[in-house]
Amino acid sequence: MTHLLEVRSLRKTYRLGRVDVPVLKGLDFDVREGEWVAVLGASGSGKSTLLHLCGALDRPDRDGGTVLYREQNINKWSAKAKDRYRNTAVGFVFQFYHLLPEMNVLQNTALASMVRYGHLGYLSRRSQLMRRAAQLLDAFGLSNRARHKPAELSGGERQRVAIARALMNEPALLLADEPTGNLDAVTGGQILDVIAETHRQGQTIVMVTHDRAIASRADRIVELKGGRLATS
Repeated sequence: MTHLLEVRSLRKTYRLGRVDVPVLKGLDFDVREGEWVAVLGASGSGKSTLLHLCGALDRPDRDGGTVLYREQNINKWSAKAKDRYRNTAVGFVFQFYHLLPEMNVLQNTALASMVRYGHLGYLSRRSQLMRRAAQLLDAFGLSNRARHKPAELSGGERQRVAIARALMNEPALLLADEPTGNLDAVTGGQILDVIAETHRQGQTIVMVTHDRAIASRADRIVELKGGRLATS
């Protein structure tokens, strides 16, 4: 399998008052096409920072290594190219669902396509995109919730909507940041089943978690220690 994502000598330091706090200290790892990798680490170890760098939501330190997507250094891209990468190549799932309360479930799912195509482009494709959103909701057992607002859903249902939204633009890479962290064990297990099903269909996934039992669902575990990754 070819590498979809390659991280080389990645470093990230934050400035807290007068103190520099290094979080990532020369981190290296690869993700192959179609692989599910779990990044395991304690709270505050930099797991979310790593995902943000891989998703071009943040930048590494100056001369702080590279993130390669299909052998291209994403940090050398223009702002427009990074926007396109975030909206088409990558899907994000967070611990908190970030659903828009004024939109119903179907509209929230289709939201990524609205951003991708713009208002006029979305309107010209609306029927096709709404069918895609409805198919995703059906696959996740949410057809009967399509017209409900997020406030009317359980936590697990909201997270399933968030996953459907992340997959709306058929991204090559799904980045999941503690996707079960806000859920009870039973509901969290159901969400992992949903993620596992997307993986069985070929989705490449990088998921961060502090829980080894959750990480064990992945193909491979890498552990974040001291700002670097070691195969677990």
